[in-house]
Amino acid sequence: MTAQTPDEKPGIAAAVVVDNGRVLLVRRRVKEGTLSWQLPAGAIEQGETAEQAAVRETKEETGLIVSAVTLLGARLHPITGRHMSYVVCIAESGAVHVADADELAEVEWSDRTETAERVPDGFWEPVQAYLDSALTVKA
Repeated sequence: MTAQTPDEKPGIAAAVVVDNGRVLLVRRRVKEGTLSWQLPAGAIEQGETAEQAAVRETKEETGLIVSAVTLLGARLHPITGRHMSYVVCIAESGAVHVADADELAEVEWSDRTETAERVPDGFWEPVQAYLDSALTVKA
């Protein structure tokens, strides 16, 4: 992990959680640019890995306990200008709900069609490729 300067904003870790053909999305109370619906995400705290932050933020925001599987990649977000890390996580336990009412208005499991409506521009290419494969219910 790269050290941050005091003036630099912390990196953000986003959890990509798919369960039963649906992805976990949150709707923030305050939009970030045009972003409204997005993946559970939050600042990586000092001494924390992106994977640890994604797990912690998912629980803090949605009440869902997840475990990190793999880091899909990282980039500088074109809208927010923040360094983003995307972590595939699997749901372990808990019921999804708005656990952080100060930050979130809604939390939902979204299928492929709903996700396309809520995030019309799609996700960053590696995340979108993962979701294109994962958002199908296996028979």
